Amino acid sequence: MSPALAVDKQITKSFPAFAWSVLIYNLAVIAWGALVRATSSGAGCGGHWPLCNGDVLPSVAQAATRIEFIHRMMSGVALIAVVALPIWAAKVYAKTHPARRWAVWSLVFMLTEALLGAALVLLGYVEKDQSTGRIISLSLHLINTFALLACLALTAWWSNIRPLPYGRGSVCDGHHRMANPTELQASASGRTPWNLKIAIAAVVLVSVAGAITALGDTLFPARTLVEGMRADFSTQANFLVRLRVIHPFLAVLTGFYVAALAFPQIKKQKLAAWLLAFVTLQLVAGGVNVMLSVPLTMQLLHLLIADGLWITLILFVNQSRFAAPVVLEPAQQTR
Repeated sequence: MSPALAVDKQITKSFPAFAWSVLIYNLAVIAWGALVRATSSGAGCGGHWPLCNGDVLPSVAQAATRIEFIHRMMSGVALIAVVALPIWAAKVYAKTHPARRWAVWSLVFMLTEALLGAALVLLGYVEKDQSTGRIISLSLHLINTFALLACLALTAWWSNIRPLPYGRGSVCDGHHRMANPTELQASASGRTPWNLKIAIAAVVLVSVAGAITALGDTLFPARTLVEGMRADFSTQANFLVRLRVIHPFLAVLTGFYVAALAFPQIKKQKLAAWLLAFVTLQLVAGGVNVMLSVPLTMQLLHLLIADGLWITLILFVNQSRFAAPVVLEPAQQTR
């Protein structure tokens, strides 16, 4: 093997690890963002952005300032990492390789993520704000976050299909023959089946409802399960409280629908088994969350499981578009 090919192989081995690391790190950023909302720390840096209370390095004597400032620092690191994705992908993969395209889309949604986060602060949609504008902004923010996670997951997934010495951008299509990524994509059905599109839309809808429910729990916390249930059906309660009852029903219906799609594929796709596991975990975590009156730790766990379910669903749908499973491990290098 020539020295040039050895270097290219090493770079290619590093990129998938980096891509998966960026995805995992963004999950941590999202979890910390949920902590900001749950602790009403969104105004910890005042109405300033990107500065915190008008300073680059603010005083962090107050807990709310520390929580919000850490979130901004984490978000800044995430932005730098996602900027590096398409730059590095362009050096490693051919123009037709899907990893390059999804890396670019990851950057697009990371930039819109930053803008939406800034809007929440600058428009005052933080702390105890109960406006319709906050609900709309929060929903858009969640949808954009899901789009970002999907693009990061697809970047990482496709990055495992690595360039080989005898064909830059070649991949293994599951039959141990080499094919260009364009040919591999052409072997797909071309369109995502309608039942999988419904699953994606349903999970997004449930997640938006969950974000609104979480906001209601933060603004109008219930001390006990009975107290919370009374408030849910009270005509005197705030509309955010009355909306809380919708989320569990949507979650159960969507969970069974996704499980019904995954179960027949469990012997064909490992992702189907993971998808079933995440659906089960999410329903159990949701029930425990309600029974314990949504403690902070359960809120964060519930969110992370939801993100895991979403990522698994996206990869499951991506894999389902191919007649034969795509092999993620690299084929043997030849001298």
